[in-house]
Amino acid sequence: MTDRDDARRDDAGQDGAGRDDAARDDAARDDAARDDAARDDAGRDAARDAVGETVTAPPGAETPAAEETPPSSEKRDDAEPVPPESDLVNARPRRLRRPAPAGTLIWVLLALLGFMLVVQLRSNDAEDGLATARQEDLVRILSDLEAQDSRLLSEIQALETTRQQLSSGVEGREAALAEASKRSEELGLLAGTLPGRGPGLEITLEKVKASGILNAVQELRGSGGEVMQLIGENGAAVRIVAATYFVDAQGGGILADGVHLTGKFRLLVIGPAGTMSTALQIPGGVVASVKNDGGSVTMDSRPMVEVTEVRKATALQYARPVS
Repeated sequence: MTDRDDARRDDAGQDGAGRDDAARDDAARDDAARDDAARDDAGRDAARDAVGETVTAPPGAETPAAEETPPSSEKRDDAEPVPPESDLVNARPRRLRRPAPAGTLIWVLLALLGFMLVVQLRSNDAEDGLATARQEDLVRILSDLEAQDSRLLSEIQALETTRQQLSSGVEGREAALAEASKRSEELGLLAGTLPGRGPGLEITLEKVKASGILNAVQELRGSGGEVMQLIGENGAAVRIVAATYFVDAQGGGILADGVHLTGKFRLLVIGPAGTMSTALQIPGGVVASVKNDGGSVTMDSRPMVEVTEVRKATALQYARPVS
């Protein structure tokens, strides 16, 4: 009897221990289920907050009391608010819009218009050169034009007279010979192969360089000077023609066509004295330039100026007149 009782007690104890272990396992599963439910509730609350869902009760209905949820260690009271879904959609990067063909065409047309305006303004500036010229330059240009106009009118009258004479019989032949002889003399004066005389100026230049002499000669030619001669203080003289050149010489003086001239210079010019004198004295002209460089220019108008220096005629090797 005793052994059987002991065996029953042992079996009953083992059954009680098994029931205790099963109860503990059931309690653990219940705790895990509650934790999962709490986490699911917290996830649903966060989703509603993110989407911004609101539940509106119908009018007259009572709002049910919120169910208390057990505290969960994973739910945070101070969680940062999640922006609404509309803001997240608006925050997406937008694609850049391509310019329309019409807009591109407008920009091209505007660029072409600006280019044309710049070209037109530059051309206007080039044409308005006389409008912006200095007064002394305008006086000089006007003087040159008046001298050229006077010479051209004289030549026109002379040519008309010659044409009338040449068109008449025997007198025409004689007139032709006289005209040829006159033309030969004029060419000889221009070429420097013949001496000349006539009204003009005697100009004295002191402390001038070759550039000052050259400027004076060019100004005199432009104002009607026909025959010129340059004489140095050392007695050397040079007949000035179209091919004459001037350079500064070593040790002082100048070289004119290779001839050394020193001291103050005398420039004899045959032509309209009044026009030539005005051309040299315009503001900023020859006289003003020489004075600015420390030199001096004096002019004397003479009724008769004699140019005696001549040049040897040069034989042409290649050029021939056209018959």
